Amino acid sequence: MSNETASSTAAISFEESARRLTAIVEQLEGGERPLERSLELFEEGVRLARAAKVRLDRAEQRVEELLRVDPDGKPVVRNFEG
Repeated sequence: MSNETASSTAAISFEESARRLTAIVEQLEGGERPLERSLELFEEGVRLARAAKVRLDRAEQRVEELLRVDPDGKPVVRNFEG
Protein backbone atom coordinates (compact mmCIF):
# COMPACT_ATOMS: atom_id res chain seq x y z
CA MET A 1 0.00 0.00 0.00
CA SER A 2 1.37 3.40 -0.91
CA ASN A 3 1.56 6.23 1.60
CA GLU A 4 -0.75 8.26 -0.63
CA THR A 5 -3.40 5.53 -0.55
CA ALA A 6 -3.08 5.11 3.21
CA SER A 7 -3.39 8.83 3.86
CA SER A 8 -6.33 9.23 1.48
CA THR A 9 -8.12 6.36 3.26
CA ALA A 10 -7.54 8.04 6.61
CA ALA A 11 -8.65 11.43 5.26
CA ILE A 12 -12.17 10.49 4.17
CA SER A 13 -15.08 10.47 6.58
CA PHE A 14 -16.57 7.36 8.11
CA GLU A 15 -19.73 7.90 6.07
CA GLU A 16 -17.78 8.23 2.82
CA SER A 17 -15.84 5.07 3.71
CA ALA A 18 -19.12 3.22 4.16
CA ARG A 19 -20.42 4.46 0.80
CA ARG A 20 -17.19 3.46 -0.94
CA LEU A 21 -17.23 0.04 0.72
CA THR A 22 -20.80 -0.47 -0.50
CA ALA A 23 -19.76 0.44 -4.04
CA ILE A 24 -16.78 -1.94 -3.87
CA VAL A 25 -18.96 -4.81 -2.67
CA GLU A 26 -21.44 -4.18 -5.49
CA GLN A 27 -18.64 -4.18 -8.06
CA LEU A 28 -17.10 -7.36 -6.70
CA GLU A 29 -20.45 -9.12 -6.49
CA GLY A 30 -21.11 -8.22 -10.12
CA GLY A 31 -18.24 -10.49 -11.15
CA GLU A 32 -17.55 -8.54 -14.35
CA ARG A 33 -14.10 -7.31 -13.37
CA PRO A 34 -10.77 -8.82 -14.38
CA LEU A 35 -9.00 -10.65 -11.56
CA GLU A 36 -6.33 -7.97 -11.09
CA ARG A 37 -8.94 -5.20 -10.78
CA SER A 38 -10.96 -7.34 -8.37
CA LEU A 39 -7.87 -7.75 -6.19
CA GLU A 40 -7.25 -4.00 -6.22
CA LEU A 41 -10.85 -3.35 -5.17
CA PHE A 42 -10.62 -5.99 -2.46
CA GLU A 43 -7.41 -4.44 -1.10
CA GLU A 44 -9.03 -1.00 -1.07
CA GLY A 45 -12.02 -2.45 0.75
CA VAL A 46 -9.83 -4.06 3.39
CA ARG A 47 -8.03 -0.74 4.00
CA LEU A 48 -11.33 1.12 4.27
CA ALA A 49 -12.81 -1.49 6.62
CA ARG A 50 -9.76 -1.39 8.90
CA ALA A 51 -9.79 2.42 9.01
CA ALA A 52 -13.52 2.39 9.76
CA LYS A 53 -12.99 -0.09 12.60
CA VAL A 54 -10.36 2.18 14.14
CA ARG A 55 -12.79 5.10 13.95
CA LEU A 56 -15.59 3.05 15.50
CA ASP A 57 -13.30 1.85 18.29
CA ARG A 58 -12.30 5.44 19.07
CA ALA A 59 -15.93 6.57 19.07
CA GLU A 60 -16.84 3.72 21.42
CA GLN A 61 -14.01 4.72 23.74
CA ARG A 62 -15.25 8.31 23.77
CA VAL A 63 -18.80 7.21 24.59
CA GLU A 64 -17.53 5.01 27.41
CA GLU A 65 -15.54 7.94 28.79
CA LEU A 66 -18.60 10.18 28.62
CA LEU A 67 -20.79 7.64 30.43
CA ARG A 68 -18.27 6.76 33.16
CA VAL A 69 -19.33 7.44 36.74
CA ASP A 70 -17.51 7.13 40.06
CA PRO A 71 -18.67 4.87 42.94
CA ASP A 72 -20.95 7.69 44.17
CA GLY A 73 -22.69 7.90 40.79
CA LYS A 74 -21.09 11.20 39.84
CA PRO A 75 -19.74 11.66 36.33
CA VAL A 76 -16.01 11.17 35.96
CA VAL A 77 -14.67 14.11 34.03
CA ARG A 78 -11.36 14.05 32.23
CA ASN A 79 -10.05 15.53 29.00
CA PHE A 80 -10.35 13.19 26.08
CA GLU A 81 -7.14 12.58 24.17
CA GLY A 82 -8.25 11.67 20.65
